[in-house]
Order: sequence, then C-alpha cells, then structure tokens
Amino acid sequence: MARASELESRILEILEKQTEGQKITDLATAMDMNAEDAAVRRSLQRALKSLEAKKKIEPKGQARARIYFVSKKPTAKTQAEPKDVTSVLKDIKLSKDGEKLLKHISQPITKRDPVGYNQKFLESYIPNKSSFLSPEQKDELLVLGQVEPSQKPAGTYARDIYQRLIIDLSWNSSRLEGNTYSLLETKRLIELGEAADGKNATEAQMILNHKAAIEFLIDSAVEIDFDRLTICNIHALLSDNLLGDPSASGKVRERAVQISGSTYLPIDNPHLLGVMFELFLKKAKQIENPFEQCFFTLVHLSYLQTFEDVNKRTSRISANIPLIKKNLKPLAFVDVDQDTYLKALLGIYEKNDVSLFRDLFMWAYKRSTQRYSAIQQSLGEPNLLKLKYRSKIQEIIQAIVKGKTPGKQVPHMLSNLVEKLKLDTDDSKKILEILELEITSLHEGNIARYQIRPSEFKAWTDLK
Repeated sequence: MARASELESRILEILEKQTEGQKITDLATAMDMNAEDAAVRRSLQRALKSLEAKKKIEPKGQARARIYFVSKKPTAKTQAEPKDVTSVLKDIKLSKDGEKLLKHISQPITKRDPVGYNQKFLESYIPNKSSFLSPEQKDELLVLGQVEPSQKPAGTYARDIYQRLIIDLSWNSSRLEGNTYSLLETKRLIELGEAADGKNATEAQMILNHKAAIEFLIDSAVEIDFDRLTICNIHALLSDNLLGDPSASGKVRERAVQISGSTYLPIDNPHLLGVMFELFLKKAKQIENPFEQCFFTLVHLSYLQTFEDVNKRTSRISANIPLIKKNLKPLAFVDVDQDTYLKALLGIYEKNDVSLFRDLFMWAYKRSTQRYSAIQQSLGEPNLLKLKYRSKIQEIIQAIVKGKTPGKQVPHMLSNLVEKLKLDTDDSKKILEILELEITSLHEGNIARYQIRPSEFKAWTDLK
C-alpha cells in the first residue's frame, strides 16, 4: 500500500486529468487497486477525507454515488484558517533544543530518515521520577491554571464555564484537523443545531462529536480516569459517524496506519499495540502532577496512534482529564494553528524529542488561561436547565437502564419519575423533553457519562 502522502498525490494526479467526477472505485481501478478490499477502501477514504479537509478536492453526492473533483475555487480566508507557521512561532519563546528540532523537522521529508515506534520512549518513563516538565514549569503552570485554593468537587470549574469551554475546545480542536468552521459558525451549530451553509457534513459531525466528548468529561468528572473505558469512550464519541468501519470506533486498532507528511511508522502489531496502550494507561494514571499528566497524555497518546483514526483529537480531549478533575483551567488550544501543532508533533514522532511540543504547550496553556480568566471575572450562574438538573437526569436514566424498563414503557416511566421531582410545569416539560432526547441518543459510546456498565446497557437493549 502506498504511503498516505503518495496516495493523495496519485489521487490528485488522476482527478486533474479527468473532466468528469470520479468515484472511489474509479480511483482504485486507475491505480490498479482492488476497491472491494476493505483495507484498500479505508486507505482511499482516509486520503480523500484528508484532501477534502485541505480544500484540494470537492465531493458531490452521497454514499456510493459520491464523486470527486479537483477543487477549482480559491480557498477564502476565514476565522478558522490557520496562520502561517512562522508568524505563530515568532510569538512562542523557543528553547535552544526547540529551535534545533524545528530546523530538523522543517527539512523536506526525503531528507528525514524513516523511523518506527520506539518502545523504550514509553518504557523508560518512570511516573513521578521521570518528567517532561521542569519543577519551574510546573509551578508556572499552577499559577496560571489555579482558580481558587478552596477544594470543590471534581469538574466544578468546568461546569461553571461549561458553554464557553464546549465552544472553544470544540472549535480549536476541530480547527487543528483542518475544519473550516468559524468560531461563530461553531457557536451556532452547538447552541442552535444550525449547520453552516456551504460546509460539508463531516465538519459539522466533527464539531458535534467534540461537544459530546467534552460533555462526557464534565458530566463524569468524578468517575473518569486514565483507564481503557474512559479513553475508548472518548474516542468513540469523537469518531462517531466519521470512520469507514463503525466497529472501529472506541476500539484499539487491528491494522496498520500511516501518518501523512511524516517518516514515522506506528506499531503494526495488534498485540504489541494493546500491550503498549495498557502500559500508557498504567503510567499516566500514576502521575501525580496534573500538568505533567496532561503533557504526558498529549505526547504518548498521539505517538502511540492507538486507534485507526482520530488519535490527535482523542489525545487533546483526554489531556484535559487531570485539569478538569483538579478544577484547573482547561487547555483549549486557543490561537494554536495546525501547521505549528503538526510540526511540534513531528519532533515526537520522528525524534522522540518533546522540546518543541513543550515550548508550544507552555505558550498554549498561557493563552487558554488568559481566555478563562477574562470569563471568570464576569461569570454568572450557569442557566442551562440540563446543568441545573444534571444529577437528577443521570439518576432517571440509570433507573430506566438498570431497572430494565422495556422500550414501550419508557415514556410512561419517564413521566412518573419527572413528576416525583415536583418541579414547576414549565421545567417539568423541558426536563421530560431532555430525558426523551437523552434516552433516544443513548448508545454504548456514551454510557460512561451515566455510570452505566456495558453489561447493564446490553441487558436493557436486549429487551427491545
């Protein structure tokens, strides 16, 4: 199978020679590939998705009738367009090691040696003895991130800035994947459910998936941890309806993957990948400092490439676990552009050198905390009904699922349980609507937010 970058180049070359749109089967035939082979089809789908995100091709039609053309339209600059990498790096105080690494990974890919996964990079890290961040950096981050000295339940601060956090983190993390939604368009999509005109459905799905994953972290702040269930559920939420194979969502991959633009070749042995993923979880869970834990997650979850796709998004959302649990200001990747982020990751992928990524991390966290410090000064009480009654909503959904309420009896049971809350008529009606929506949206990828075990969910769904 061709490397991802080569595959994209070959697809563009074919499309440029054609006056009519090409189906995925046409492209496979032109490249002497078997379109019926599942691995081939997934590789082509990923390459097409990447080219579409880069605005190099334009799709038309749906499903198997979907055809592709070379993009003829100039890409208009929008709020979501990444800045030039050099202009952003000028704002970041690079260390000497970071400058040296930047010079190396800025070379053409043909001048950088191919490398495979280095097990020792993770194995040699000893939690609370090894450290990517210096004591001074940890102290600086604590000063920036601390909200108040008093102890409050996990997730309290994240719930206070709930709506702002969901919009900021969903937009910024999606933008780092080439998503072209502006901040305002993201806000309207999240708050009103209105997709932007002229945007493809994949971009809207990506943002809404971020919203679901962040809600999961906030709603389950007390229970979440660096364990398989949490990380896989985060991936399942982020990858919902975006993977060629739906069963790959929330599942450790069993096939090889490639990284476009890099000489790094991730693990292709499923057994070894599973072993290293468990080792990552074990070490991440043992780290005591929340900022070291955050940075360790960004580094190793990205490097490991645990899933078939959506790995960087999973690392960014998962990295906020210790910050949310400790009521520290979140890392929302404010003002970080795609090119800078990818260059910093290349240093990890190809050299196991975190210096450039660490420089970016320190700068990015400062930018994020400045945003939330401003919000905190004018913060009022959250006015979302779902937040106000979130514990009651959780209890009712638990009662429905764990009590094995048959599908036909769910509406009646919901009405009875809401009536017992003794709310005013208007709130009762709205809460009932929320519960009906939550029940219809319940699936194995989001059950963690309600503290429902997979076996309990299966027992309930088997009744239907």
